[in-house]
Amino acid sequence: MEAFKAELEQAGIGEVLYGVPLSNYTTWKIGGPADVLILPESKEQLIAAIRLLNKHRISWTNLGRGSNMLVSDKGIRGVVIKPSGGLDFVRFDGSLVTAGAGYSFVKLAVVAGKEGLSGLEFARGIPGTVGGAVYMNAGAHASDVSRIFKSAEIVLETGELVTFDRDDMKFSYRHSILQELKGSVVEATFELAEGDSKEISAATTAYMDRRRRTQPVQSACAGSVFRNPPNDFAARLIQEAGLKGYRYGGAQVSEVHANFIVNAGQATAEDVLALMSYIQSTVQERFGVQLVPEVLVVGER
Repeated sequence: MEAFKAELEQAGIGEVLYGVPLSNYTTWKIGGPADVLILPESKEQLIAAIRLLNKHRISWTNLGRGSNMLVSDKGIRGVVIKPSGGLDFVRFDGSLVTAGAGYSFVKLAVVAGKEGLSGLEFARGIPGTVGGAVYMNAGAHASDVSRIFKSAEIVLETGELVTFDRDDMKFSYRHSILQELKGSVVEATFELAEGDSKEISAATTAYMDRRRRTQPVQSACAGSVFRNPPNDFAARLIQEAGLKGYRYGGAQVSEVHANFIVNAGQATAEDVLALMSYIQSTVQERFGVQLVPEVLVVGER
């Protein structure tokens, strides 16, 4: 690692931080330190960073806004890569919109609507980055990334830059090929449809208003904790099991939406994991349904 750090300092690949608490970079406000946090500001810096990691055989983890991730209390060994700077951009070409991995998915929905482009309205309530949205095939309101996705530039773990189209991504419910194939999104292009900007704005506003009414948006949380089972809703099962408001340590099932766990005060990752396990066992016992986590659990245990 020391040889890697020395070479890293000379590589000019963006800001490099050591031992930084990842609780500062996750919406749950939970997470121990990363050995190294790299903040590449361009495609070239991202490629150079990953090639250097491959050369030294050092493991690495992608981090967007940290809105769908639970980082362990011991943190992450190796390197965490968080795209920033020049990877936080958007550009339009007719009905196509291309955004950098670090660009806000919510903001993308807003600016696309102002351009009179429809298709991203569902994203108004998904508080992550473009890179994270592609990785998870993020979705809401009966739509998801796969429905508008055209292509993405991705840096593989070898440092090779490739372009994947929709078929390459193997999208399914909250899943993409990136969950098996190690890689980091550089940018993604979405194919939208022309529409009326006022109608699009009204739709996105309605989605946002509904989110404010039905989700704990003012609390430290990480979105939906469990995937919806086939033909059912995780929130319904958790609520019917009598777990709304149930608390373990500093982690609590939201009183607003039962499929959200909020950091109710100094919650640890172990608090959240224990609460998740209790929810799963209770729902399994009550309804015979095994809830599958949607949030990504990463780091040393």
